[in-house]
Amino acid sequence: MDNQQEIFPIVDEEGNVKGSATRGECHSGSKLLHPVVHLHVFNFKGDIYLQRRPDWKDIQPGKWDTAVGGHVDYGETPEEALHREVREELGITDFLPEFVDKYVFDSLRERELVYVNRTVYDGEIHPSADELDGGRFWTMDEINESMGKGIFTPNFESEFRRCFKKNPESRR
Repeated sequence: MDNQQEIFPIVDEEGNVKGSATRGECHSGSKLLHPVVHLHVFNFKGDIYLQRRPDWKDIQPGKWDTAVGGHVDYGETPEEALHREVREELGITDFLPEFVDKYVFDSLRERELVYVNRTVYDGEIHPSADELDGGRFWTMDEINESMGKGIFTPNFESEFRRCFKKNPESRR
């Protein structure tokens, strides 16, 4: 189970820290804006790696999602959080992230300031057994065929369309 007492920074839409709150408070429908980092991992063929969220997660259990997604801890920069989350979730330490976008994601339960990054990586991936329920590379055909069918998180689908669908060359 996620630690509901974990402390997150509360930010404005530019990312300036305005306070702090617990995970439980941020995910309670309070709409407290808190920062998260995402990394989309592409291989050299243009396939995209997705993680499967464990059934015990409090948000979108059992769905396929962005390769790495995690909260920024209070006192941590988005860049520090990205490297920590990638190491924790996929066991990768030797990657070069490229910033893609920053936007506000609004759902029924939470409001996040999302820092979107991408990388091209063909090394070994070791998904965390504690944080994920595995993962694999998906072809673009598989992604397109599965969109809108409840297989992916709504966040992944909207972010994929926003950041990668409009310009297929941005995947390479």
